[in-house]
Amino acid sequence: MGNCQAVDAAALVIQYPSGRLERLYGPILASKVMRMNPGHYVSLIIPLPVSEDGQGNQDPNTVRFTRVKLLRPTETLTLGHAYRLIPSQEVMKVMRAKKYAKTKRESMKRLQQNGQGRKTDAETTNQELKHERQSSRTAPVKSAAMKSKSWRPSLQSISEAGS
Repeated sequence: MGNCQAVDAAALVIQYPSGRLERLYGPILASKVMRMNPGHYVSLIIPLPVSEDGQGNQDPNTVRFTRVKLLRPTETLTLGHAYRLIPSQEVMKVMRAKKYAKTKRESMKRLQQNGQGRKTDAETTNQELKHERQSSRTAPVKSAAMKSKSWRPSLQSISEAGS
């Protein structure tokens, strides 16, 4: 009789996008796996157990894969771990999404910083109107004097000659 769990710990598992599993019984460089599978990246699967729901009804075989770490080509796949091949298109899609999210976050942060330092056009216009109303209330004589001295054109008459 053999111990099956001891064999699993002495192997590394590579999961292909098709769902096929491959077991290797020695360490291997990620670059070698990538050469054998062009257009794919190798990632380490980091399993985290599902938290108990408080009633103790957790299935011990249930595992939730919450994190996938891409490996560099120089890294070595080690025994006792599970790895997954990920198509390069998926990696690029995720990287674009992360870059977009980062850019959006930075622009929102920049807008918030600018908004705190400067007033909006509507706030500036409202303050100017309030200032005009206050100045017209405090100096009614001055505003009346300004109204009477409005600009009038001064044209000299031109005589018509030619009769």
